[in-house]
Amino acid sequence: MTSAELSLYPLTPDYEPIIIDFIKLLRQQPRVKVATNGLSTQLTGAYADVMAALTVAMLPTIEGTITCSFVIKVLNVGVEPGEEVEV
Repeated sequence: MTSAELSLYPLTPDYEPIIIDFIKLLRQQPRVKVATNGLSTQLTGAYADVMAALTVAMLPTIEGTITCSFVIKVLNVGVEPGEEVEV
């Protein structure tokens, strides 16, 4: 299992629709669990599925006209949102 935590920062005053569209696209991706909070979005699933979901969901933003920044952390464990990971 793999988890990814990501934040999208569109560099525009009208940032909300870009973030909402991105999250909606992530939720349409098969075989990944998506959870959101006020600061980030978490994906959990098999590595290939998480990376495929990110690729599909990020493409419209990357190819768009608004400058955006993605911050992504990838973990080699499946983490449920809010769950503490034992190390």
